[in-house]
Amino acid sequence: MKIGEVAKETGLSIKSIRYYHDIGLICAARGENGYREYDQPQIESLKFIHHSRDLGFSLDDCRALLDLKLNSTRDAEDVKNLAKAHLELVSSRIIKLQALEAQLKHLVDDCCGGHQPDCSIISSLS
Repeated sequence: MKIGEVAKETGLSIKSIRYYHDIGLICAARGENGYREYDQPQIESLKFIHHSRDLGFSLDDCRALLDLKLNSTRDAEDVKNLAKAHLELVSSRIIKLQALEAQLKHLVDDCCGGHQPDCSIISSLS
């Protein structure tokens, strides 16, 4: 399957697919014409990577997860530990974003707005 068809089937951009190939996340054979040819296993790997990226996994995590997926002798505990570490990172980010939200809400609530040049947001940021 050609890269344009793969992009439509996986929901990834052609640029992303090429990048994943260039960094070795997936490997597609080149046809006689020099174009990459993708088979069903590569398409499934690309879908897997896409879903993993949607969940916020890093490219290194995607590589590790893909390696585990393709390893029939894997330990589910290894997969769980990787996902658990990512969950902890996400939870930490949520806490930081909630604190950021509270700070911004306070700045917005303190600002009177209007057409005067004085702005409590600018003052607070200065």
